[in-house]
Parts: sequence; structure tokens; C-alpha cells
Amino acid sequence: MYKSISIGIILSVLISAKAAIAQEKQKADTSFKPSGKLWGYTFGDYYYKAHSDSLNRGGSNQYTGIEKGRNAFQIRRVYLGYNYDISPKFAAEVLLAAEDNVTNSSGVTSGDLLSDGKLAFYIKLANLRWKNVWKGTDLIIGQVATPTFSLVTEPVWGYRFVERTVADIRRTPSFDLGVALQGKFDSQANFGYNLMVGNGNGARPENDKFKWFYGDVFAKFLDKRIVVDLYADYQRLNSTLTWHHSRNMIKGFVAYTTPAFTVGVEAFVNHGQQDVVGVQTLQRDTISAKATAVSAFVKGSVIKDKLGFFTRLDNYNPDVNYNSNLYSSYKGLSGNYEPNNKELFFTAGLDFTPVKNVHFVPNVWYNRYTSNQTGLTGSARRDHDLVYRLTFYYVYR
Repeated sequence: MYKSISIGIILSVLISAKAAIAQEKQKADTSFKPSGKLWGYTFGDYYYKAHSDSLNRGGSNQYTGIEKGRNAFQIRRVYLGYNYDISPKFAAEVLLAAEDNVTNSSGVTSGDLLSDGKLAFYIKLANLRWKNVWKGTDLIIGQVATPTFSLVTEPVWGYRFVERTVADIRRTPSFDLGVALQGKFDSQANFGYNLMVGNGNGARPENDKFKWFYGDVFAKFLDKRIVVDLYADYQRLNSTLTWHHSRNMIKGFVAYTTPAFTVGVEAFVNHGQQDVVGVQTLQRDTISAKATAVSAFVKGSVIKDKLGFFTRLDNYNPDVNYNSNLYSSYKGLSGNYEPNNKELFFTAGLDFTPVKNVHFVPNVWYNRYTSNQTGLTGSARRDHDLVYRLTFYYVYR
């Protein structure tokens, strides 16, 4: 009898507990209300071109091909985004972007303008996020920010409105259409990873059968003061029985950051398999190239929340294997890696913030070109672009 009573009591407790848990879940579910947030920002400049490279080198750099003395007002980017929480598990994102367009002397175009040259919005991001598809990891599908630099490196640099990161200058994709996993290994997000597979064409439709694979791991130490990031990617560009054309990048980043100042270094090696053509008098050879770059920056606060400073130096070599004794010149097959000239980039400026989210930034933009070809002299051997700017940047959210 007592045994039956005990079993009955236990069953009653279990049923009551189950009902209570179900009721709490129902309360939690009903307490959620779908909501969204509109946000965006804009940046641009007034610039003066103080010196122009005599050979219009620089590929897709923003001031290539602009003559000395030109001055203009320009908008380089307008963002208008909307994030919407559909449920506790699902969220959607859309981002419209209008960005500057540059066509260099070789006809290489970057940015997005209408055919009549007017600035116009295009869809940069449009994705669905499934939160905690397993513990600590989100699944994102659609047009997504890639792990290349926008998730870790660019936020630490913090001055995208002045210049792109060193990998972004070479147009490694910042967004792509595909599927991604973004995860963290601990509750404080000190350790995590970002994986993605995409078309490799940004906002444009896929035009081949190959995919771009991205991978990134990061770690933060000493109360997030030290940030370490390792990134790699791979894309096959073309393939036949006699020609395997591909590219892959390995990139590292380390920074020490505090509210008063930040120091960071980023470096990459980009291997282009059969990605350049070496030109000789009687023949042309398709050969591989290895591009390297190192970027170092310092930024800090002069007057808290009112005045800051920054400076950055990039050293870029499009091909450490360049052989000017064997080839009279090189022709690149990947448009953003012009192989014949090394580049040394420098920028510095002050960041005046009269109110939160409004910045006025006087700065200097300098890029030096040094030819890999021997026997050249004067400006053909070495020349530069120099631009003085007043940059403005404001955030609306």
C-alpha cells in the first residue's frame, strides 16, 4: 500500500514538474515579440590630388589614373541596413550599399555605379541566421559577410572610412552568396571560428562551377586586449588537363588594444597557381606567383571621445618569385594582382568627433610604386600618388 502511495506521489510530482516546465516554455515563447532595427552610415571626402604616378599604376586603387591637381567632393559609401528578429531562433538581415566606382587605365573597374555614372544602391547582404543550430554556433544562409576581414580585422583597425584593410585593397571578397557557420567555443566569445563556402562573386551571379572556401579562427587574451586571428581560403579559377588555375590566401593578424591606443599587424601570402603570364621575345609562359603583404597600424586617443589619431604603413609585393632576367614583363590573370610593381602605402590623420557617431578626419593618402623590372630609371622605376583629404563619416541607427 505504502509502495503504491509513494509511486503515486512520485508520478504526481513528475507530472507537476513537467506541466510547470511546459508552462514556463509557453510563457517564454509568448513573451517574445518580433522586432527590427534600421541602421546605416555614410562616408566620403573632399580630396586634392597633389601628385600622380606617371604610369597610372595601382590597379584598382581609388586614385589611380586621376591627374595631378584634381580636387573633388565624393561619397565613397552609403549603407542602409535592416536587422529583424523573426523568433528567438531566427533572424534576418538585409543591407543596401552604394559605393564609389573607379576604372583604371587598364579598364579594371571596382565599385558599383549605374552606366551613367550615378551612385545607386545594390543588395550587399541578404541572409537568414539560424541561431544556436548547435550550442554556440549559428548557421547563416544567403548573401553573407565573409570571414576574410570584416568580422575581426576590420573592426579592430576601425578606420574603414579612411582605407580598406590590406586584404580588402586586393579585393578579397568581403561578402559572398553561400552558407556560413559562425561559432564560439566559450560563453565570453574569447575563442571562435568562422567557416563559409560561397560562389566567390560577391553580389554577382555565379558564372562557373567552382566555389570559394573560407576558414577563420580567432582568440582573445588578457581580457580581450590581445586579439589573434588566422585565416585561409581557396578557390579554383579554372582547370583543364594542362592548366590548373587557382588561388589561395593564408593571412594572420595580431593586435594589442586598449581604450587609449591600439597596435596591430596583418600579413598575408596569396599563392596564384598558374596565375601570371611571363612574356619573352618569342614565347609566353603561364607561371605561378606568390604575393605577400604586411600592414602595421597604430591608433589612439588624444582627447577622450573627441580627438584621436591613426597611422598605417603597408608593404606589398605582388610576386616574390618575379624574374626580370628571364621575362621582359608579366601579365596578371587575376585583375587585382598587377604583378609588375611593388607598392608602399601610407596614411595618417586626426579623428575629430564633435558628437558621438560624427567624425571629421583630415588625412594624407600616399602610395608609392616601384617597378620589378631592372634597367628602368626615373619615374618609370619609382613614382607615387599623393592625396590630401578631409574625410567625413557619420552613423545613423
